[in-house]
Amino acid sequence: MVEDFIKEFTLLLVSKPEVVKIEHNRVDDSFSEITIYADKSDTGKLIGKEGKMINSLKTVISGCKAKDNRSYKVMVKAVE
Repeated sequence: MVEDFIKEFTLLLVSKPEVVKIEHNRVDDSFSEITIYADKSDTGKLIGKEGKMINSLKTVISGCKAKDNRSYKVMVKAVE
């Protein structure tokens, strides 16, 4: 659910959606890491000014924590 939301959200923001890749890594029963791989020119759009875009994404995802009792860490990495 969270991974699908992040993918749709990311594809709406970026200029090169064909480069976008989402990787979901379950660390343990209550924690997951989600890494967004995007083109170098699109990482700024995903992070936003002063990190506002990525922080708003994290806020929306924190609402999912109440539903599935899992914490998420979201990272954005550039693909050359």
